[in-house]
Amino acid sequence: MTEHVFKRRPVQDDSTIPTVIFVLLVINGLVYAGQQYLPGQLLYYFALWPTASQLPQGPPFEVWQLLTYGFLHGNPTHILFNMFGLWMFGRDIERVLGAKQFAIYYLTCVAGAAVIQLIVAQVQGGIYPTVGASGGVFGLLLAYAMFFPDRTVMLLFPPIPMRAKYFVLFYGLMELYLGVSGRSPGVANFAHLGGMLFGFGLLRYWRSQRSR
Repeated sequence: MTEHVFKRRPVQDDSTIPTVIFVLLVINGLVYAGQQYLPGQLLYYFALWPTASQLPQGPPFEVWQLLTYGFLHGNPTHILFNMFGLWMFGRDIERVLGAKQFAIYYLTCVAGAAVIQLIVAQVQGGIYPTVGASGGVFGLLLAYAMFFPDRTVMLLFPPIPMRAKYFVLFYGLMELYLGVSGRSPGVANFAHLGGMLFGFGLLRYWRSQRSR
């Protein structure tokens, strides 16, 4: 869909990890290690807190949380799945966009997911922190489907192969259903959709700029 817009970089050895992916993996790993020693402090200052939580002695919302929450994770399974998705889908996207544009894209998806989550939290009226790189990873899923729509990917549960475009459509619809139904408490489903939405908007913007 957008392959004709972005100039492809030379294909690298699949065994190598592109620069930004490697840096993100290292930072996420180091931050998670830090959480084991300073869990309360990192969560208080760097998780994403709703703007309504600005109480006299409550956790404050700060603008940097729009990005920093994406480097915190709740448990080993949480970070492992996110880092696996970052590695699996991000490598080819970074090779298509290049390091600088990939970093902008990923962080835009993280921040976009945060904006949607803040809106949802404001409506729901809850005071709870959001952590995790899932918004950025879902943005990568969207980009992967746009650049490589007919590639075959495998679902984890159940292990069914399908084309990337259908894989992403399935996950997007599932996130929408879970978010509306409330059947996955503790999961920021609308933030995942926000990462996809902002990622799509940025790719379309870049495409329009290059077309001109």
